[in-house]
Amino acid sequence: MWAVLVVNIVLSITGYCVILNVVPKLKDMFVKAHLSGVDLNKKNKPEIPEATGVITSCIFLIIMFIFIPFPFSKHFFDKEWGFPHQEFVQFMAALLSICCMVLLGFADDVLNLKWRHKLLLPTVASLPLLMVYYTNFNSTTIIIPKPLRFLLGHDLDLSALYYLYMGMLAVFCTNAINIYAGVNGLEAGQSIVIAASLIMFNIIELNGDCWANHLFSLYFMIPFFFTSFALYHLNKYPASVFVGDTFCYFSGMTVAVVAILGHFSKTALLFFIPQIANFIFSLPQLFHILPCPRHRLPRLNRDTGFLDPSVFQFKEKSLNSLGCLVLKVYRMLGLIKVERIDNDEELFQATNCTLINLALKFAGPSHEKNLATGLLVLQVVCSGLAFVIRYPLASLFYDR
Repeated sequence: MWAVLVVNIVLSITGYCVILNVVPKLKDMFVKAHLSGVDLNKKNKPEIPEATGVITSCIFLIIMFIFIPFPFSKHFFDKEWGFPHQEFVQFMAALLSICCMVLLGFADDVLNLKWRHKLLLPTVASLPLLMVYYTNFNSTTIIIPKPLRFLLGHDLDLSALYYLYMGMLAVFCTNAINIYAGVNGLEAGQSIVIAASLIMFNIIELNGDCWANHLFSLYFMIPFFFTSFALYHLNKYPASVFVGDTFCYFSGMTVAVVAILGHFSKTALLFFIPQIANFIFSLPQLFHILPCPRHRLPRLNRDTGFLDPSVFQFKEKSLNSLGCLVLKVYRMLGLIKVERIDNDEELFQATNCTLINLALKFAGPSHEKNLATGLLVLQVVCSGLAFVIRYPLASLFYDR
């Protein structure tokens, strides 16, 4: 086991070095292909190559393809062991789902797909994963938390609902990273914190009964961490490349793959606390209960060089009753700031419903580098909270 992990780490470090050398050399090629975007939070608004996450994801896949023989090497050389066909199919299905997501993510970067397509794509890409789960495991029983056992019993078989949950998990992971973005380094940065947290969790669990599942997860998470870390160096402030939707889809699906096949989907979600909070906070705009501009990233104050919360404009009479209620609740809780525009009695503006804008509302205007650092520190703190929930507090809800 340890020898195979060493090979995995060596390949991962090699991938890290390759990305740092290859991506800068291919920047001009992306710009010539019109795969570029304007960095709106810079005074000079430079044009930066976009969708470079496709390079990172392809190098990750190359690492994994080269790595395929190593976990099964003892079965190749010693026929008495027999060949673990189920584990091999599981490994290949995981790579197939990630490949599909990379392809569909790149299609989104090129074609600029609509939101309904962004919800459909991860569902389609997760189908091979769900089929393998059905043929290899088909375990759809969940353990009920202690406080609810007097109502539901010790466990509950969810049947088809469990597969619906796993499909929704894939959709959430891919889109949660995609909508929690807008400042240099945040997409790649949050991904490496999540990856590092999952690596720590898997290492801790290697001593348990389900060590094989966590070893499988490490095979994917270690290369994912190193390749994402290389991309972070190029995407952090001041960004020389944008990661694009390809990377967001790729990173989300990679986490969903190991969470589903490693049987720790609830624990994996604990490491998405900021993403879950951002998603819930954003729901009124995502479902157009409140107006949702195309770009909700913070806006640059050209006089100070700091970022301010971005806003959306509305007229109260244009909102339906649900929209007015949401606006009232958010305003009462201090989550958004609503102001009248100049002397117009009907036109208002309110800060956009994202965690990034909320951080700026509470902390005040901030330099982009400091804002990104603060949000990544929040991600690390939330991962620490996740470990507290998973270990010291778990006994309050589940039997050890």
